[in-house]
Amino acid sequence: MQTLKVMVEIPSSLPLLPAAVEVAAYRIVQEAVTNIIRRAHARTCQVRLLAAETLQIEVQDDGTGLGETHQADVGLTSMRERAEELGGSFTLKKASPSGTLLIAHLPLVENSTRTGAHR
Repeated sequence: MQTLKVMVEIPSSLPLLPAAVEVAAYRIVQEAVTNIIRRAHARTCQVRLLAAETLQIEVQDDGTGLGETHQADVGLTSMRERAEELGGSFTLKKASPSGTLLIAHLPLVENSTRTGAHR
């Protein structure tokens, strides 16, 4: 079994996160790292959190990357849904020179228009 080196970069202080954002961020990172371990054949993984108007989550690996016929599985779909339920966004793309880059933006203020968010 290959070892995955995970590096985490976070600001020295984060603003108080709404509970739904906290849970979504945790689950998105958890699923992303799980996918990397299971499928990417990566040696390294970088998890980065940035906070401004949104909580930006970046997860990048140096693995095999997305195939030409890549289809979203349950894990990718759930990550996208978690971000979008909060009024955020989710992007998955090839990283350079290899691997995959996931970027999710989660709003730091509660979106009053959302309904029926999953927990």
